Amino acid sequence: MLEQYNKLRDYIRNNYSETTQQAVDKALAFAEERLAGRMRYDGSPMPAHGAAVAMIVVSEIGLGRNSAVAAIIHDVVRIADKEKDPELVQLLEEIRTLFGDEVVGITVGLSNISAIKLKVSKEQASDFRDMIVSYSEDPRVILIKLADRLEVMRSLDTFPKEKRRKKSWESMNLYAQIAHKLGLYNIKSELEDVSLSYLEPEDFNAIKTKLEQTESERQSFIAKFIEPITGQLDSLGIKYHIKSRTKSIFSIWNKMRKQRVPFEGVYDIFAIRIIIDCPREAEKRQCWTVYSVVSDIYTPNTERMRDWITIPKSNGYESLHTTVSAGEGRWVEIQIRTERMNDVAERGIAAHWRYKGVNQGGQTSEQWLTRLRELLEDTTHSLAQRFEAKPATGEIFVFTPNGDIRKLPEGATLLDFAFDIHTNLGSTCSGGKVNGRAVPIREVLKNGDIAEIFTQKNQIPKADWLNFVVTSKARNKIKSFLREEQAKNAKSGREELERKIKNWKLAITIDEAVAYLVKFYRLRTGTILYESVATQRIDLADIKEVLARHISGEAAEERRAALAEAEAEKQKQTAGNRRESSSGDALVIDEKINNIEYKLAKCCNPIKGDDIFGFVTINSGITIHRTDCPNARRMKEQYPYRIMAARWRGNADGSFRATVTIVAQDSAGVANKITEVISRDLKLNMRSMSFSSRADGSVTGTVNVEVPSAATVDTLIHSLMRIKGVQRAYRVNN
Repeated sequence: MLEQYNKLRDYIRNNYSETTQQAVDKALAFAEERLAGRMRYDGSPMPAHGAAVAMIVVSEIGLGRNSAVAAIIHDVVRIADKEKDPELVQLLEEIRTLFGDEVVGITVGLSNISAIKLKVSKEQASDFRDMIVSYSEDPRVILIKLADRLEVMRSLDTFPKEKRRKKSWESMNLYAQIAHKLGLYNIKSELEDVSLSYLEPEDFNAIKTKLEQTESERQSFIAKFIEPITGQLDSLGIKYHIKSRTKSIFSIWNKMRKQRVPFEGVYDIFAIRIIIDCPREAEKRQCWTVYSVVSDIYTPNTERMRDWITIPKSNGYESLHTTVSAGEGRWVEIQIRTERMNDVAERGIAAHWRYKGVNQGGQTSEQWLTRLRELLEDTTHSLAQRFEAKPATGEIFVFTPNGDIRKLPEGATLLDFAFDIHTNLGSTCSGGKVNGRAVPIREVLKNGDIAEIFTQKNQIPKADWLNFVVTSKARNKIKSFLREEQAKNAKSGREELERKIKNWKLAITIDEAVAYLVKFYRLRTGTILYESVATQRIDLADIKEVLARHISGEAAEERRAALAEAEAEKQKQTAGNRRESSSGDALVIDEKINNIEYKLAKCCNPIKGDDIFGFVTINSGITIHRTDCPNARRMKEQYPYRIMAARWRGNADGSFRATVTIVAQDSAGVANKITEVISRDLKLNMRSMSFSSRADGSVTGTVNVEVPSAATVDTLIHSLMRIKGVQRAYRVNN
């Protein structure tokens, strides 16, 4: 106990005022008197626990005098409350007189939390949420409770065996999540690692041994990796130091479990942290300078770039994160930050507000408590989501067998996953495995699944696939295939029907026959008839009998109607060839697969809302072009008889691919701002993005997005032009 006391006193003397020193000494004496004879499970004096918690509060979280005093004496109030001490009210008044109202409020809050009896189950989350809301009147209660739990976990061996697992589960699933939300990453990692050592000791020790065995190889790799970076930074005169941070054992274990990979399959075992020493006003510029140096030497993965300097996290966290290729399939995460940012990153929101001038009282302290309370309210949601099957973001991450990550919307199936990897893989998908278990193509995937696709050469997309796929890519590819298949069947079906009518020597034209058969079989279009013939849904022998009855006069009225309809169809086609069709006679484009007799031209990529026309091709049915298509003039001049009027149905739905070219100043963060406008602000699905530098100091690039209409493209271009540094943005043909 004396050792704990002296350790705390030395730290307070070196870092706090004389007033705080006196308050801490008074609190230690008070706790020792009130807890005299009280022991922990291992026989050590109870007041030593309070002193150890106070040490964490001041040295690892960075709280002040009242928090330190409350941590020292919290067991005095807890035990009196637990044992229903009749002098509890008098005790609280004595504490109020000695240490003030704030200390009383904090100790009572800590006592109330300790009194809650929780079960090791997911129902515990809702109880814990209620607890947070109830006792966040002074959010320092939660911070001190985290320190208390950390001290307990550091001495968990002294507890009875039956208590160790329960406290470990609580620490991993509840307390560590709060620590993460408040930016206390060191405390979060330690709580998770210690918990894992008790919950899964074999896994914990195996990973720990692997880390020890690979330490020298890892250090050798790091030294070689950072050598060119340090050379460049030194030449620029930047003051810095570099740390390498190995992932926590829990983080590695969690990744192995989710990805179903061995230790060797976790590629980002460590991260490099470049910490810059510079004035506050130069922080952003120097961080981006270092990023520029790193990205010049190693190729970054743009999808894993995180800019928390331009817009810090809500808990104050600031840092640039990038993942770069080190060759031979190795990827290295690099974190770039300043000394101030690093202090905030390691000590959380208390450090963030300390840099903003927070003291023991006054307006700034109130602002800090208000912000902390807001974070705790957010934490209640994140705790709830931890126990829900659905991800909070509406997106899931699914892994290929070799560890590649694919991001899909929630509810995506194995078939969506196959199409996301490659169109051919999706088109021939016949099933697969998820986490080693054989599943059908309809299987709905969950966050962290590892999916493997099985294919069959004779497998082709089917119309019923549209009933369960959820991604626009899968839907569009299936529709495109079905359109092409329908066009092929229509062509072969018409040729087969024409040939049969000729062979049967029936006195009827093909147009009259089709008009009659469409009416007889109650079909919407001749195309459906041709397809039915090609796929043998309508038997040719039946058609022969129907047409024979028709020609023989048994159905004279029907024949006259068929002749009239055939003639009307010819006139409508003639009017279309002259391009004099009214809007009512135009081919209607509505993206509904059953009505589709066309496909969208790839040369100009028409989108709902564009002015369009149809062009009758020799082998591919009708293709739809924009009126300003580069090929439009040639087609209209050389083949006027193959031009058809076309328009979009007002309620047409679907997803279209659009390409936008952007020219911007070559400044840091511009790509990130463009991504935020597309994904966060406009909620559009971005399929690809690429940029390249130009000699004049600008960059040019293209962005492929999925949009519902041309109007959305106009909105996107308008939003992009509002980004500082963007000079031009315009839609181009794909």
